[in-house]
Amino acid sequence: MVASTRHNLVEGRRQASDKEFARFLRYALNSGYELEYHLMIAHDLAVLSEDDFSGLMSEAIEVRKMLHGLLNRIKAGASNR
Repeated sequence: MVASTRHNLVEGRRQASDKEFARFLRYALNSGYELEYHLMIAHDLAVLSEDDFSGLMSEAIEVRKMLHGLLNRIKAGASNR
């Protein structure tokens, strides 16, 4: 999932417009939400310890917040044009 998010960012950055980049950021966000779901399942099935789950979930949420911030910045830049 993390690789999928990175791939979306790299592919999106190579697009011709901010609108297209924003589309790939949304793909990355969706991959992040999917990762969070998989972490919850792994935790519920006792595949991840509480400490591992908490740490990984915190990192996933932090990345999601950064992606939202970048997406909002791109949207704000587009509305200022």
